[in-house]
Amino acid sequence: MVAIIDYGVGNLFSLKSSLAAIGAEAVVTGDPAVIKAANKLILPGVGAFADAAALLRQDGLDQLIIEEANRGKPLLGICLGMQLLFDVSFEYGEHRGLGLIPGRVVPIEDAIPAGLKVPQIGWNALCFPKPSPLFRYMNEGDCVYFVHSYYAAGCEEYVIAGTEYGAYLTAAVQRDNVFGTQFHPEKSGTVGLNILRAFCEEGALC
Repeated sequence: MVAIIDYGVGNLFSLKSSLAAIGAEAVVTGDPAVIKAANKLILPGVGAFADAAALLRQDGLDQLIIEEANRGKPLLGICLGMQLLFDVSFEYGEHRGLGLIPGRVVPIEDAIPAGLKVPQIGWNALCFPKPSPLFRYMNEGDCVYFVHSYYAAGCEEYVIAGTEYGAYLTAAVQRDNVFGTQFHPEKSGTVGLNILRAFCEEGALC
């Protein structure tokens, strides 16, 4: 069973529908007992980093996620959920993340040429600097759907996918059993479903 962590933000039910489309058993929950019992975890998220981090801390879900990930349970952060995996975000201040992947979340406007729209919204191609089981059903140049104004930096060791938007931006990361995608698999058509399939298949991330 896959637990989609419900902490008040995120495309919870569109994500659950995508998982149902690939035949994965999934539940939307904020119940610690259910999260502990799940085989895999997905941390979704949209909106502001500081608010999302505060909501996780409010119910102790931050520590639960850290504990489950440190036990080796596969965890996938999506969009803001990926950004929360890092040490710190500089979105309207400085805010502590979960610290599961070393790195920082910074504005894309500081990295891209003037004139490009922020946020980046739309479909963009992926490149893969290193292999990852998360992308075993994908090809170089496959396109996925992004909506973001911030990106992960200082995490080069863990980057498993990048994208070009006037500059090379982190699109996905992996540190052992912890994965993150800046894009939305649940909004990325067949390509996105294949990413979710790769994450959900039993034993496939070993």
